[in-house]
Amino acid sequence: MSPSLPPDGDPEDGVFTDGSATPNPGPGGWAAVLVAGGAVVAESSGADPDTTNNRMELLALLHGIELVPEGTPTVLYSDSQLAVRTVNEWAPGWEARGWRRARGPVENLDLVRPLVERLRERPELEVRWIRAHVGHRWNEYADRLASRASAAN
Repeated sequence: MSPSLPPDGDPEDGVFTDGSATPNPGPGGWAAVLVAGGAVVAESSGADPDTTNNRMELLALLHGIELVPEGTPTVLYSDSQLAVRTVNEWAPGWEARGWRRARGPVENLDLVRPLVERLRERPELEVRWIRAHVGHRWNEYADRLASRASAAN
């Protein structure tokens, strides 16, 4: 798995993403926040009336990429181990098998494939896992934005 943060680490730079659906499946929201030097540089969020947590997490990463200027080395943080492992571990094997898992189709391929392709085009970007709900300032901020987007839906 991709490296995570040290337990006492609270990054002040990067793109922080989050997504949720309540209930799951159900209405959901996603958010991405670009932070530099402890200040918000840009943010985006959105909602879907009928979705899943996993779709919203993947969509947040896709939108997070768009916030980063080309050529700027940046870490994209996600509190979804599934999303992080998807792009960092599992997708190369799925792609080699024609975008199929060993036991059937890849779920959310309509999001996974473009996400993997965009990350490949942007080698200066890295996706890392960050623990949720332990007080990481910008992860909590992204969580609130995603919840607000979902509630406004």
